[in-house]
Amino acid sequence: MPHRLSRCGLAARFALALTVTTLPAAALAQSAVGHPEWPGKGDLFVGTCYQPVDRSPEQIRQDIAVMKAAGFTMVRMGDLSWDSFEPQEGRFTFEWFDKILDQMHEAGIRVIVDIPGQPAPIWLHKHYPGVDLVSQAGTRLNAASRYWDNISDPDYRRLARRLADKLLQRYARHPAVIAVGYDNEIGNGRMSYSEADRKRFVGWLQKKYGTIEALNTAWATQRWSRRINSWDEVDLPYGEGPGPNERNLDLHRYWSDDTIAALKDLEASRKANAPNLPAASNFWPSAWTKGFDYLRAWDQVSTYGAQGFYPGDPLGAGFDVMSNRAGHDTPVWFNEFTAGGGGYYGTPGRSRMWAYFGLLYYSQTFLAWTFNSHLGGEEQSLFGLLDHDDRPSWKVGEFATIAREFQTLRKLGFPRYQAPQVAIAYSFDTMWLTSPPPGPNTMKEYFKVDYTEQAKAAFAPFFRDNIDAALIDVGHDRLDAYKLVVLPAAYLIDATMRDAVRRYVAAGGTVIMTGYSAKVDATGKWFGTPLPGGLTDVFGLRTNEFYRSDTPLKVSFQGRTLTGSDPYYEVLEPSSATTLASFDNTPMKSPAITINRYGKGRALYLATAAQEALLAPLVRSLYPTLGIARGPETPEGVVARVVEGRTLYVNTTAQPIRVPIAGRKHDVIGKTEVAGALAMPAYGAALLD
Repeated sequence: MPHRLSRCGLAARFALALTVTTLPAAALAQSAVGHPEWPGKGDLFVGTCYQPVDRSPEQIRQDIAVMKAAGFTMVRMGDLSWDSFEPQEGRFTFEWFDKILDQMHEAGIRVIVDIPGQPAPIWLHKHYPGVDLVSQAGTRLNAASRYWDNISDPDYRRLARRLADKLLQRYARHPAVIAVGYDNEIGNGRMSYSEADRKRFVGWLQKKYGTIEALNTAWATQRWSRRINSWDEVDLPYGEGPGPNERNLDLHRYWSDDTIAALKDLEASRKANAPNLPAASNFWPSAWTKGFDYLRAWDQVSTYGAQGFYPGDPLGAGFDVMSNRAGHDTPVWFNEFTAGGGGYYGTPGRSRMWAYFGLLYYSQTFLAWTFNSHLGGEEQSLFGLLDHDDRPSWKVGEFATIAREFQTLRKLGFPRYQAPQVAIAYSFDTMWLTSPPPGPNTMKEYFKVDYTEQAKAAFAPFFRDNIDAALIDVGHDRLDAYKLVVLPAAYLIDATMRDAVRRYVAAGGTVIMTGYSAKVDATGKWFGTPLPGGLTDVFGLRTNEFYRSDTPLKVSFQGRTLTGSDPYYEVLEPSSATTLASFDNTPMKSPAITINRYGKGRALYLATAAQEALLAPLVRSLYPTLGIARGPETPEGVVARVVEGRTLYVNTTAQPIRVPIAGRKHDVIGKTEVAGALAMPAYGAALLD
């Protein structure tokens, strides 16, 4: 929903050529392979999120008539409505939903049925107090706000699974239903600190570490007299601080695994009751309260990468979409899509522009949040497609235009299925480890930058060159699908990630790693070996020594003087690596960029923080030898891709822009002829044939 803040933190990868035999076993259950009836190439859906619990039967009939007239082809329903399906424990009421589904089917509108596991009903909290949250101060919290549910509680899990079973048994074969969603915006919510939560955390630690001795080693408990003698002495770390890094990291891993387990419960229900339906859920893995490691779980809980799409700047929007796309070989669904918002009525043309932008970034489904403006609750000043008096706003017409135009575009190569040739590494563990809670901690004295912003800096050159770049967890997804892999500030490198990078380079792959990388192991402790930990031979150097320059870093590279934007630099000690560029204005003028041959491949190291000013010339220098083709050249603010021989241009700005065009072209969208230059209005889009 529009209250969501954009903080990306999770990785993505696209690999069209995967076959049933190469997919991991966990992914097979979710893969669209073997399901030609599931949405694929040539399917584009435009519609809205709809919450009929706010509407009378007469309003529902009128609403569906408006949707049909606008050409809407999909709605998402069921989310946030547990107590409408189960108003009292064990008493289910589905007839009201049956009627709405039947009306949607009659109107030719397909439906995503969302299993509304969150928020939990008030009756569930009252009957089962373990579902209440407990603050880190020990205060029991009632369900005062949405998602204040302890989803680790066994009674919650049992009842959420029962609800899923009931819904899917009833609607798996309904002709209107096209997909299933799980727990709107899961990843949001708060950690809980009850004694039951502590015991579940201890059980998780026992499974992970096995012995108290191993736990003491992982947590460095010899520091500050923190040794643990028995499992009974283990406390829940404070997510709001203070506390050591190692414990904070395991706390977030625990809650991530707990969230994924809740999703697996619902996925088990889908497999048992509705294997004919794909899963497309509005997850929130990058939520700053809890989040979860979507990068290492996407293939277990989803068929399509899906999200609420509330973009800010275009670069951040592209990064956000690719992180939610994860490793799927299927398109992205915008299960919530920008229309109006909280305190924001909307801007004419903006939603249409972002829809075309979405087409460039593999998107297939565009569901406006929301249909009717809310009259009450926390979102009563949230403005949807209908005004508060039920009058259709101009936004209905704009979404009708999107729906009409996309009916043509779906026959012209959309949604896109071209696999990226470049990948950016992103790590849930590094994100949380480098974002410690308040308290005594030297982490931020060293890691002074924002990890996600460094990942965006690595993404930026490809964004500006109109090249697709996946975001992946290199310890989870295959690397051999990519010609280039970039690891920006890969602070934590576990054995799986290390081995994957080593194999990839040895087999002929090219990797760029930046400063701040491979400093700590899987427990979050610094390597007791030369840095970069476990990869010194792959990169052919050591990175132990570092400083911060008093003046902007200067680097001479391929006849140009580059100026950095971050003062941090590492003094590289090459062994087998060759220096490509050195710092011009540091005391030792040490190497700034090195390259090392390892096996059949190459490992490059940039000895400073990930920053576009230095990364962009470096990656562009590699395009010719790697066979990476730049996309269409466009002015700042215009993004573009070639799709089946046609070029789609999108002006993301509120100003008109002229784009130079070679020769004479036909604009399929505007139905005009273009020669010499394409005059794009504010928020305009053109598909040149």
